[in-house]
Amino acid sequence: MSRALSVMGGAAGDVFWDLPPWLYYTPGYDLGLSVYVANPTDVEQEYALLARLSRDTTQISEEALPVFGYTWFEVEPGDVEKLKGSLRFSETNAVLTLLLHEKDSGEVIDSVATMLVSPGSSVLPPAWPGAPVNTGTSGFDWTSLMGFMLPVLMLGMVASATKSKKDQAKKLEPGKEPVKQLPLGRGS
Repeated sequence: MSRALSVMGGAAGDVFWDLPPWLYYTPGYDLGLSVYVANPTDVEQEYALLARLSRDTTQISEEALPVFGYTWFEVEPGDVEKLKGSLRFSETNAVLTLLLHEKDSGEVIDSVATMLVSPGSSVLPPAWPGAPVNTGTSGFDWTSLMGFMLPVLMLGMVASATKSKKDQAKKLEPGKEPVKQLPLGRGS
């Protein structure tokens, strides 16, 4: 017997959002986001969303996010509810976690998280999967970029210099039109 592949892997529900693993955030500004709550079951489910802000092991804040004005909201069987909104925090350099609670069990069944990083802070965001390991040096590695870009820049400069010389040579060529002579006058 073959089993169908399902993107929704949670037994009672899944939550997704459009935020990256980390982003720059300045306290006091709105953070717009889209949240997707999926019900992979064959019965209607009731869910609640909680936003938790924490730093290391310390919880800074936690609040229920109202959906359609209520704490609990329903999602039809096999359906996905798309929710748009914004959050605002007075803290940064912290982890924002969105928790999906299922009403019948009263448990957190899924969550998503992103790290909020203050612009210009010394807090380094986590590396993207597959990114080179940070060796402790800060800043951008200009040497490797220039090693890659220098040959491309040199070829571009040679090509533009060669083209302009060809264009100048075309402009300076003498005309090929025959010389016109005036007709002889009557009295000659």
